[in-house]
Amino acid sequence: MYKNVLQAIEGIEIYPIISFVIFFLFFLGLILYVILMDKKYVQTMSSLACTDENEDTTTEYARQ
Repeated sequence: MYKNVLQAIEGIEIYPIISFVIFFLFFLGLILYVILMDKKYVQTMSSLACTDENEDTTTEYARQ
């Protein structure tokens, strides 16, 4: 039943293509963001869980 309804709509075939392009561009942008991230910032954030509460590593990153 649904197949017949969707076949009757003019131009419906473009929507799967548009959704795939949006999906692909989102993940491509995400990959580029991760590759181009500041490595010092990533290192600082990854060490936050391992540091004592008395140490302030976020201000250390801000000074650099």
